[in-house]
Amino acid sequence: MLHPLRVGLPHFHALSLRVRALSTIALVAIAGVVATASTSTFTDAQRLFYNARYEAAAALALDSRTAETADLASYELRSSAILFQLKALLEGPNGRDADRKDTDKKEKLKACVPCPELIEAFSDDVRRGRALARTMLAADPGDESTLFFLGKLDLNYVWLQLGPLGHRTGWDEYWEARHSLDAVLKANPRHVRALVARAWIDYIVDTKMPWGTRWLLGGGNKKRALASVRQAIQIESDFFSHSEAEFALWNMLVRERDIPQATIVARRLALGFPENHEVAAYLQARDATTRR
Repeated sequence: MLHPLRVGLPHFHALSLRVRALSTIALVAIAGVVATASTSTFTDAQRLFYNARYEAAAALALDSRTAETADLASYELRSSAILFQLKALLEGPNGRDADRKDTDKKEKLKACVPCPELIEAFSDDVRRGRALARTMLAADPGDESTLFFLGKLDLNYVWLQLGPLGHRTGWDEYWEARHSLDAVLKANPRHVRALVARAWIDYIVDTKMPWGTRWLLGGGNKKRALASVRQAIQIESDFFSHSEAEFALWNMLVRERDIPQATIVARRLALGFPENHEVAAYLQARDATTRR
């Protein structure tokens, strides 16, 4: 550093300002690189998720999260990836054992060695994500993105409890999810991800709940669910939001045993996600059936 008496005080101040400016530019550039790297990592995690590489997607979603960049999207993606890991472990490929009795599910859970750790990680992400969402909503109650993520995190929790774990719990989370997603769609009827999530509520309540429970849960409607997902696919959106709608339609059509239409959707998905072993196995089974 030059001594101020040698260069003159005005020149010294000017030099100091330039150094500070360069330092600020450097910090901004570093922050930009970190943000870009985080965004790239998160995008890679999304791609892994839709290629059915759930364990890798969960790990990368966590890697994309730092104290500075922790956001609701990372909590939602990681909890979704862990949920699908648990579904594969407890329900088999493509939900083969999804309709088994709750008592059988509990026995399967007891024998599942990795499940407790996965459930703990899932619960931690849902808890942290919901806490962050509620803090954000306290400052901005009508924020569309925050309302969606709160509803989706709630829905992930309900799916785990009612599905793979076979627990009859999560009703508070169910209503919060329903109200949050309805608020999003009231403000923005073309919110693709909210349409898909809300459609799943309609579909599951209609097809999985007894009549009395359906009434208590505000009713469901699988025809409306399918119509909503088809509508979501027609709305212009980002690549992964559109893919989520396509996967939802495929899953619903498979559940409805509409094999011709499900196969058409599966072939579209295979083009975008050629590494997805679930889609590939489905198409191989269909081709084998056709050749008989």
